[in-house]
Amino acid sequence: MTEQTPIIYWYRQDLRTHDLPGLLQAAQSGRPVLPVFILDDDTPGQWRLGSASRWWLHHSLAALTNELSDLGGRLILKRGNAQKVLQDLLDETGADSVYCSRSYTPWAVKQEEALHTTLSRSGFVFKRFAGALLFEPGSVLTQTGQPYKVFTPFWRACRNLPAPPSPRALSSDICWHSYDDEALTLDALSLLPQEPDWAASWSDLWTPGSAGAEKALDNFLAEQVIHYSEGRDHPAMKATSHLSPHLAFGEISPRVVWQRSLHCSEAFPERRAHVDKFLSELGWREFSYQLLVHFPHIPEKPFKGQFEAFPWLGSQQTLRQWQTGNTGYPIVDAGMRELWATGYMHNRVRMVVASFLSKHLLTHWREGENWFWDTLVDADLASNACSWQWVAGSGADASPYFRIFNPVAQGEKFDKEGTYTRRWVPELSQMPNKYLHKPWEATAEVLQDANVCLGETYPNPIVDHRAAREAALAAYGSIRNNEQ
Repeated sequence: MTEQTPIIYWYRQDLRTHDLPGLLQAAQSGRPVLPVFILDDDTPGQWRLGSASRWWLHHSLAALTNELSDLGGRLILKRGNAQKVLQDLLDETGADSVYCSRSYTPWAVKQEEALHTTLSRSGFVFKRFAGALLFEPGSVLTQTGQPYKVFTPFWRACRNLPAPPSPRALSSDICWHSYDDEALTLDALSLLPQEPDWAASWSDLWTPGSAGAEKALDNFLAEQVIHYSEGRDHPAMKATSHLSPHLAFGEISPRVVWQRSLHCSEAFPERRAHVDKFLSELGWREFSYQLLVHFPHIPEKPFKGQFEAFPWLGSQQTLRQWQTGNTGYPIVDAGMRELWATGYMHNRVRMVVASFLSKHLLTHWREGENWFWDTLVDADLASNACSWQWVAGSGADASPYFRIFNPVAQGEKFDKEGTYTRRWVPELSQMPNKYLHKPWEATAEVLQDANVCLGETYPNPIVDHRAAREAALAAYGSIRNNEQ
């Protein structure tokens, strides 16, 4: 090794330059750094990056390319099996080291272990760095050394630990490796939808990349956070941060979010309760990753073993009605249509639609998990799996199965004036508030005045709430006494 021996920095879902420990250490070595992103679709079939995430990835890579260019560097794009591509790059460039951020998905863990073994045997260095979480898995355990299975004591333990290290910026005087061999263009990765371009309007809604993440955080702490504690449950209010896709792609460090949030709390004590509630949502992300690492089967199998025997029913017809927002329950349909139109869904509504699928339709939570994986721009394996299992009743710290969201009551409570529902279900826009969330109870005259014809302009409910609730409870009763 000499001062001119390059280090490859392997980007994955850490698409930033600020507070990125692996890139920072590579830069501080004084050696030339080669930033590389490899589109590797050799993941288990159902967990290949979803369509909405691929749209986000395209724009995030474009932003990172510009960010590195401003620092004098160049992002190299490749496609294929990451292990083979990295080995070829090591041979081509004369590099002797690969640095990357640690990943926690089951297949990424196996991939990193295989890379470490293979490269070490060949005399190369493979280093993984923390940076995606506030607290590394295994660093927050119960007094008996076991992983927490309940969120509240887990997060309390986290808050009692020393604060995460302060974010660290990347110096502007970095030595970059000059890569002259052929690399792919961003368009060659074919990440964007074609014929039809169902994401044509998304660039008006989202700004992928570190700059967009910073702006979203700044706007939230300056404006929305003062309404967060209560407003976060009301989908018509602008009270949430919309940081989730930025965090999912690593465009902003959780340490940056943590530090700036605490600074906001210190500067404006009246916002402290709101900031604490916001940070607890960051804590749920931490909790989900801790669970994924300790229980890697969570994306595919129930955390609570007795749910292996749950008598899921469901049908392709009702699943499709749920996916397309045609269930006849306005708040459910509003959420599913928002998801299709924007790649996002308000968190309160996510819980409502998830409960409806798993408990009203008795459709396996994995169907919903897979749909969200493909359609959400913030699709995140740990949060997605743990949240679906939480709602379904089969997960850690789960909502009890007998708690079944009433979609009418949820709509009336959290979208009382119907602003959200009318936006996404415009065929009900003229319905009076009294009947908006239960149009089947409206008189013929009310329906006529609102230009609604049930079964034609808007569907009748595909299931009766009371009957569905009784069926769900009966199904739960059939497995309730099974041992885990």
